[in-house]
Amino acid sequence: MKLLLLEDNPCDARLVRDALRDLTAHFELVQATTVAEALTCLSADQFDIGLLALELPARQGLGVIRAIHAVAPHLPLVVLTGRDDEQLAVATLQEGAQDYLVKGEVNNASLLRALRYATERQRVQLELLNLALVDDLTGLSNRKGFLSLATHHVQLAQRSEKAFLVGFIDVDGLKQINDTCGHQEGNRALVDTANVLRDSFRQSDVLARFGGDEFAVLVTEASKERVPTVIQRIEQKLRALNERPLRRYSLSVSIGLVANDAVEPPDLERLLQLADEQMYQKKRDKRSARLSAEHLTLQS
Repeated sequence: MKLLLLEDNPCDARLVRDALRDLTAHFELVQATTVAEALTCLSADQFDIGLLALELPARQGLGVIRAIHAVAPHLPLVVLTGRDDEQLAVATLQEGAQDYLVKGEVNNASLLRALRYATERQRVQLELLNLALVDDLTGLSNRKGFLSLATHHVQLAQRSEKAFLVGFIDVDGLKQINDTCGHQEGNRALVDTANVLRDSFRQSDVLARFGGDEFAVLVTEASKERVPTVIQRIEQKLRALNERPLRRYSLSVSIGLVANDAVEPPDLERLLQLADEQMYQKKRDKRSARLSAEHLTLQS
């Protein structure tokens, strides 16, 4: 396990190193003496767990946990402090740490137990979190997961002044597919749509089944000039799917895709509303075109 130790006291750091050296479990330890140094380490490398001292010159107490979790929100943390304070212990757990150790009481067994338990508890929590944020049918994020991840990306985009796109995609004629082919085939249409969209976007983009037959996407670092390219890519993937042999129907979607101006403060809720309105306008246009074509056919 790769462990990040945030400790500015050389004696305390040596005690931790000695305790880890005596353990049968193998730990690769990287030490930082300031929060800024720890954040640099986290940006440059992957760690399995963090061991944090709360008494540091530049930052104290719960602020240390907040600073680390701002950069590595899923990193399990064990807190080290010289104070045997039950209220502080509870506060660190509420802040997101997995365990709390008093420096004077640390020994090999207690340190190993804290590190192992913290890692396991964090793993279980992340599994439960993933279950709550993932759509069972498609494996994409669900509405809650999308809003959580997209909000995070919007904040990053605002700080870096990067443009991005927000889109709504709706499956055309899903009710008709359910009525004529059965609900199992309707579910298959949703899974096919999810796979098409998964192939159409990058891993850095945020993609979700927003609910029912609607999907949502946030395309990172993309300006309005990218909109036609993104739509064209989705349509190409759909054509390739529909050209497969033995398909019982052609899958079609309506897309609304709007850009955020990097100069303006981003408003995710407003952008989703605009994308939704644009998507429904596309759907209405398709319906009108189909009715016109049917009317001309009847006349002829």
